[in-house]
Amino acid sequence: MLLPLLCLTFVLGAQDSIPPFSVDPLYDFDQPETLGLPWAPGVASFTVFSPGDGDNTYNHGVVLFPFRGMLYAQWQSSSVDEDGPDTRVFYSRSPDGENWTPPTPLTEVWDQGITTSGGWWTDGDTLVAYISVWPDHESGPKQGHTEFRTSIDGEHWSAPEPVTYATGQPVPGVIEQDVRALPSGRLLTAFHLQPGLIATPFYTDDPLGATGWRAGQMQNVPTDDAGMSREIEPSWFYRSDSAVVMVFRDQAGTFQKLAAVSHDRGETWTQPVLVAAPDSRAKQSAGNLPDGTAFMVNNPSGSKSRIPLVITLSADGFVFDRAYLLRSGGDDLPPQRYPGRYKRAGYSYPKSVLWGDYLYVGYGTNKEVVEVTRMPVGDLRKE
Repeated sequence: MLLPLLCLTFVLGAQDSIPPFSVDPLYDFDQPETLGLPWAPGVASFTVFSPGDGDNTYNHGVVLFPFRGMLYAQWQSSSVDEDGPDTRVFYSRSPDGENWTPPTPLTEVWDQGITTSGGWWTDGDTLVAYISVWPDHESGPKQGHTEFRTSIDGEHWSAPEPVTYATGQPVPGVIEQDVRALPSGRLLTAFHLQPGLIATPFYTDDPLGATGWRAGQMQNVPTDDAGMSREIEPSWFYRSDSAVVMVFRDQAGTFQKLAAVSHDRGETWTQPVLVAAPDSRAKQSAGNLPDGTAFMVNNPSGSKSRIPLVITLSADGFVFDRAYLLRSGGDDLPPQRYPGRYKRAGYSYPKSVLWGDYLYVGYGTNKEVVEVTRMPVGDLRKE
């Protein structure tokens, strides 16, 4: 059973030089296709969508979520290129995680910019689809905002509305695809705020996750890039002391993670520090199993390679001492079939969700095939 999060007195930036967690030397970098890891027990992978001639061949940013007995997958898609002018959001759903409906558009092609996948949430009765909106800009840093649509049946959707602060004003930033609830019910994620993309933790006590958002206090790591924070695209997990750890991609090219800690349910955070946790400088996923076991899913290659896809686990969230292979290189990786800007081999931008007896991970293979991998939760628990 997860311990309740404690409301502790906390000074912003205190102990900000102490890494929030550590990772044992689990990976063999002389074996780049597998890192020398065993396969996760009971692991199985399924295809949500694989393009054929005439289909959109760029597919990326896969986010999974369960609602009313179905598992939903949302992703961004374009005919050829990453962030091409025809980029929009599609979704599919499945009754079993194995068999998926044909893609359905959630947004339409927009002549003033593009839309990309923002993730999901539900209050139990209504499904929320977040949409990242990126207007065209002739100059200045890349930036966007967040809208949402709702549905009670997963088929019919409300008109888009802005995600708002507690003041009612729209949040001027793009949401991270990782809205989840603390044991108290408070929702936690991050937005990449304007001007540019400045990663900032956010929380709300609105069960629907549509309004009431407040920015957590966190001092970003200094960087020379005025248009983007050094830390971006975070995910988070609990530790056994009830602290929340947010882990970030490090744009500085260390190929390790940055991490910050909150002891007060996301209201204040330590300044992110570098953790010796290998990464591919890409989006990641983190969380906790039902028994509190913390996990991180990423490509721990220590380079730009997004091969293999790995889950790394910790009984307490302080020391990660087990790792398993979810997808590997070699025969497991299909060849890239279509050209496109910024396309690359590997398993990109994983996001995970618990559903039933399984942990599911969604990702884009070669940034063209939408896939999911699942593993039994019971087999991941430490004996």
